[in-house]
Amino acid sequence: MPILEDIIDSLDRDATVWEVRIGVFWTAVVSRGCGLASTLVPEGSHHLNPPLKEAGRLIGRSALELAHSATGSNTLEAGIGVAAINSLIQVEEERCVELNAADFLEEKGRDRKIALVGHFPFVPRLRRSARALWVIEQELQEGDLEARQAAQVIPQADVVAITGSAFVNGTIQELLQMARRDSLVMVLGPSTPMSPVLFDYGVDVLSGVKVVDWAAALHSLSQGATFRQMEGVKLLTMTRREVPRCRSG
Repeated sequence: MPILEDIIDSLDRDATVWEVRIGVFWTAVVSRGCGLASTLVPEGSHHLNPPLKEAGRLIGRSALELAHSATGSNTLEAGIGVAAINSLIQVEEERCVELNAADFLEEKGRDRKIALVGHFPFVPRLRRSARALWVIEQELQEGDLEARQAAQVIPQADVVAITGSAFVNGTIQELLQMARRDSLVMVLGPSTPMSPVLFDYGVDVLSGVKVVDWAAALHSLSQGATFRQMEGVKLLTMTRREVPRCRSG
């Protein structure tokens, strides 16, 4: 996937992996920093068909080597790869603000049409403020649209927000290509690589996290924490130098 290859090529140094944790919801890789990504176990995985060929032999390897697994089709390995990428990115914090993606979307999406890829806890807030809200989800909840309907609704949206988990399941590039050029495009969630490279692919806003207390994050992740329960992280939002105004539609 060119978008991931470009992000990997932009990394300015490698580091040794000294910890890998795979929790129910989140995967962490610790190298230069601590990176997170969604845990997505491939269908059909079990003890006779293990999803990780190198299980138990990841620590001590090159983080850059693990990062390349982000481009593969095995979603558990891809999650490790995305987490490894995020562990190597040095976030330009001077370009970021501590801002919740929900607050940003509620403000920018007020009275506009929003396409949200991924069912987030703040969906009810957006339903109250948006002119129209389409939620596209693989594991459907009430009111959600199936993933195959993305091509129908994303081109209609003034604001497009895509879960960073799309890097893990390999759909990010296709989803970004569906958005209109005049729409406001955000990628959000802990899996999001906080890399300016994404601005070259039509993204206007990155809303991700930085792990500020590795021990706390690993402690909670290993015990099945959802992101709302995760300790040791802070929310960061980075925008392009000039964020275009999306039109009313």
